[in-house]
Amino acid sequence: MSSSSSFRTVMAERPIQLDSIQRQPGTLVRKGPSSGLRRRLLLALIAAPLSAFAVGETAGQRGELRRWGSGEFRRFGFLVYEATLWAADDPVRPPLALKLTYRRNIDGELIAEASIKEIRKLGMADKATLNRWGELMTGLFPDVKPGDSIVGHYLPEGARFTFNEQPLGSIDDPAFARAFFAIWLDPNTSEPDLRAALLTRPTAG
Repeated sequence: MSSSSSFRTVMAERPIQLDSIQRQPGTLVRKGPSSGLRRRLLLALIAAPLSAFAVGETAGQRGELRRWGSGEFRRFGFLVYEATLWAADDPVRPPLALKLTYRRNIDGELIAEASIKEIRKLGMADKATLNRWGELMTGLFPDVKPGDSIVGHYLPEGARFTFNEQPLGSIDDPAFARAFFAIWLDPNTSEPDLRAALLTRPTAG
């Protein structure tokens, strides 16, 4: 259990429908090079669950989800992001969605790098696969600033992402989606307190 993490439950937000997100067939979204001046410090700051998910009342064929739990991820006492999970009756199987609202400036390349680091810890892919996934995420994830949000949608066919409610792109690989969302939801996550907060069952009503 990480002594550097602090979590809380927050009030429900406006639900989002999965079918309202336009599918993006392309995998990579290129952007300009990041400065990298704070690379080492930021990587240390975010080298635990990072990088992306939102959704409705009941789970059905159209991917409507309801809100589960929320929590905060902190590193070295700094609030890095707030996370909220939407899911059906089983909060660790697709379809589900996880929203990260960032509270610090972080390069997209570092988000991808930290995500690969966590997947490697879970032992869910070999080196070649990790390298390929890392390249895809580096091309996909944008630099973020306080208030920006990335929503990752875990679907049977892969993962779809939005940035500030705008379509960002997708990685159409079920193995990637399973490994990526395991960063937060696997029993062996490096942040078990955050996992417990996200998996808090929603109250009836």
